[in-house]
Amino acid sequence: MLHLPWQRNGVAQLLSRPSSLTHVLRSLSTSRITTNTTAGQPGVEEPSKPKPKATTPLRRSASASLVIRSNPTPTRGDIQPVFTLATAERFLFSRLCASPALPSSARILKESLYIPSWPTTHQNSGEIFIFSNGSFVCWGLGEAEARRFASDVIEMSTGAQIAPLRDHETEELEFVTDPSEETRLQGDLIILGRTPPSNTKIEDSSPAGLDTNSASLAPSTLLARYAFSQALSRSTALSALEVSLDDYLSSMAILPLSLEQTGKPGMGRKALIKKLGQLMKFRQGINLNRENYLETPDFYWAEPVLEGYFNSMSDALEIKARTTSVNDKITYATEAQSVLRQLLTESSSHRMELIIIALIAVEVVVALIRDGPELWEMAFGHKNPEESTRTSDALLE
Repeated sequence: MLHLPWQRNGVAQLLSRPSSLTHVLRSLSTSRITTNTTAGQPGVEEPSKPKPKATTPLRRSASASLVIRSNPTPTRGDIQPVFTLATAERFLFSRLCASPALPSSARILKESLYIPSWPTTHQNSGEIFIFSNGSFVCWGLGEAEARRFASDVIEMSTGAQIAPLRDHETEELEFVTDPSEETRLQGDLIILGRTPPSNTKIEDSSPAGLDTNSASLAPSTLLARYAFSQALSRSTALSALEVSLDDYLSSMAILPLSLEQTGKPGMGRKALIKKLGQLMKFRQGINLNRENYLETPDFYWAEPVLEGYFNSMSDALEIKARTTSVNDKITYATEAQSVLRQLLTESSSHRMELIIIALIAVEVVVALIRDGPELWEMAFGHKNPEESTRTSDALLE
């Protein structure tokens, strides 16, 4: 039996001595290990389960949604998935809209291509927001349905994808509808409920008009879903950029090691210029494109409620912090490549100097062979001894 310190000395005496408290914690840890059983054998430590990998920064605040998840109400619907998939660096809406694979109900909604209803394998339907940054957000659709949409529509639309990704990037959340709650993001759960009136009418959001009757979700929260979706699409597109940048930095990691061991960059000028071009492409993609991850879209300037939804999701997904981190990595890589480019320039200049010196030496030798006798006579006032001897012999004959 384990005798704990407070059983002998009392709680008050224990708390008055920090060292005793430390001993208690160690004793509890020891007792927890020795009382666990593995395969029916006492005294054997049970292996700890691996920590589940978080698929999104929102998983760190998942506990905030437990209140909603664990307390169902009659007005609350089932918890459904929100799945985001990025398949390319960019989408061309002109090619997508002209594709016969696109459902006829698809309409332009602000900066997205909105599909109000897409069938699932469970005789239900979900909706999809496609954004030009190469990602789309599915409400009420799981991963299998999202990938089926990508293969049946996106990949079947010729020329719609610019620079398709080798590995698709994903974000997965959940949402629930509850008319008695306010629309908000709570932890890792989106709650679709009461939404304050918007300055934008749904009918005016699309040039061709929206058929809200065929929508799988309530039209009253459509613009709220759009705002959440736009933030999710930015996060997924940024994830794709982060992965590409990490791969690029891994390919450049050999350069400092090569400089340390051999004193040479280990990469030619042409290869280095290509790497610099990739860096410029990364920086352009994160800062100079229409959707640059840092600025709030113009649409939300006149929609403070929708801007709140957009910002809450963006802050939860740490988009600004991640964008700053990517820019810092690009800046470091640019500085490193500037040093390497300078080393290559100096090495090239050194080779050119050696070549020039060699050419000068060759020119000097040729000049001495060609003009040597004349220079000798000019310098010493008489001919070369050998030439004088030959002249004397000729006179004697």
